[in-house]
Amino acid sequence: MKISNVLLIVIVALGICFYASAFVVDETEQVVVTRFGKVVGDPIFKSGINFKVPIIDVANYFPKNLQQWDGESGQIPTLDKTYIWVATFARWRIVDPIKFFQTVGNTMNAMARLDDIIDSAGRNFITSYKLIESVRQGNRKLVFDTEGKDILMTVDGEKKSPVASYKIVFGRSKITDGIRKQAQPKLVEFGIELVDVKIKRINYVEEVRRSVYDRMIAERKQIAEKFRSEGRGEARKWLGKKEKDLKQITSEAYRDAQEIEGKADATVTKMLADAYGKDPEFYSFVKTLEVYTSTLDDKSSVVLSTDSEFLKYFKSYSGSQ
Repeated sequence: MKISNVLLIVIVALGICFYASAFVVDETEQVVVTRFGKVVGDPIFKSGINFKVPIIDVANYFPKNLQQWDGESGQIPTLDKTYIWVATFARWRIVDPIKFFQTVGNTMNAMARLDDIIDSAGRNFITSYKLIESVRQGNRKLVFDTEGKDILMTVDGEKKSPVASYKIVFGRSKITDGIRKQAQPKLVEFGIELVDVKIKRINYVEEVRRSVYDRMIAERKQIAEKFRSEGRGEARKWLGKKEKDLKQITSEAYRDAQEIEGKADATVTKMLADAYGKDPEFYSFVKTLEVYTSTLDDKSSVVLSTDSEFLKYFKSYSGSQ
């Protein structure tokens, strides 16, 4: 056999050995090398090219970045015996890949362990507190009027807020933090760190949901009625003000009209007095004629004595004739 052929075979064999022994670790991965099922050496966290014994060594890859866990929605009773559906989610990561490999082996089995541990911790905390503790973070008021003041309603003769007066002691954030702290020690043996736990959704069961909706509708109606009553009060106030202003304007206009009419009558009277004052006999004559006109017509019959003052101008006229 030629030397060149031997060298070619050696080079090919070395290339195959190199390819079989080399493996690449991504920056999002960590690797545990095992030989016949047993861990060999320390876990590899640094990205790059690494080597193992070909054929007999196996590189086991595990994610190094945060992983997502979504829990199944479950029905849980609260401390005040209100049944709700609670859905939680969490973020976790593998911090000890050797323990992880030796206990759960892969992320699928890890998810099953997380289901058991986190769901159990969540149930313990939800059942230990009233519903409002799981829903609200603090005691911030939620219902205000347009001026930012808390809306009060009359209930049994007392002014009360439509928001429950229960004071939040623990709150939703502390409940989720408590779930994480309770679950974390149980995950250490699996090489898992529980980074965060949150409540994704809380829903009432159907029976409770109807009563809650009815109560919410009733509260909204009470608040709406409060606004309506205030609006009616404001409307009556403005209508009263309008009537008052209208009467004031009318009375002032009537007063001004009477003053103007009085001044006009006075002027007319003065002018007539001045005119008739120049010839009183003529004034008497004109007035008498006006009386004749208003009291006598072609159908009138009057019987008077010849010396009556009423006919004096007739007599004077007849005498002059």
